[in-house]
Parts: sequence; C-alpha cells; structure tokens
Amino acid sequence: MIGLASDHAGFPLKQHVKEYLSKKGLAFHDYGTYSEESCDYPDFGHALAKGIEAGNCEKGIAICGSGEGISMTLNKHQGIRAALCWNPEIAHLARQHNDANVLVMPGRFITNEEADAIMDEYLSTSFEGGRHARRVAKIPVQEA
Repeated sequence: MIGLASDHAGFPLKQHVKEYLSKKGLAFHDYGTYSEESCDYPDFGHALAKGIEAGNCEKGIAICGSGEGISMTLNKHQGIRAALCWNPEIAHLARQHNDANVLVMPGRFITNEEADAIMDEYLSTSFEGGRHARRVAKIPVQEA
C-alpha cells in the first residue's frame, strides 16, 4: 500500500500519480487533499506520516508546490525519511542510500512525464544496506 498526500498546489500532480499507480496495479490510499481549494500541507503530511508509522502504508508519495513544506512536515515524524526528488537520479539515491520511505515531488516544477520517471526509479530501487544502514539507523532523534 502506498499512501498519498498533497496540498492544493500538489493536487493536480497527485491525480496523475493515482492514474500512474492504477496502471501499474499498485494499491494506494489518499490522505488528501481532495481538491484545488486552498489548504494547509501539514494537515495531509501528518496524516500520511501517521499512516506509515501505524503500518497502514509501506511507502508514501507526497506533493506540494515546491515539495519543501510537506517534506519538512513529514520529516518531523521519527519513522519517516521523506526525500524531495526532482529527477530520477535523486530518487534512486534516496532509496538506495537513505531508504527513503516517502517520495516527495515539487508539483509546480515538474511535468507528469518527469514525475513518471521519478516514480519509476523510486519504486524500482532497493535499499543497499551495508554502510548505509548504519547511517540510516542514526537518523531518528535518540532521547537521553
């Protein structure tokens, strides 16, 4: 299951993402928003993050205008490693080296075709582990 989230600026690209996932036969759950009416990205970023942390989704795809705000929101959660990706190479490295569990895309700055290439790479790349696993394990804040 792939969780989806966007704000109003990311809504058009999220609709394309739904078509892409459906064509690939991949199940998804949409955490909102559900229109282009102005809204606040944290509401939907937090909902997606909680869905992943609860085990309702394995990965996520999130979109806002620049990708920055929703990425910042998602990364406030201890179990989330959201990566802002604007090309396939970044998506590949985010999965391979950082075990990113949320792909974030900038809805106002990439085309549907670019999004398809980014999602292809993100969804087909595995985490390499090894020395990267040690680094990823250090990401969550450790309470004293």
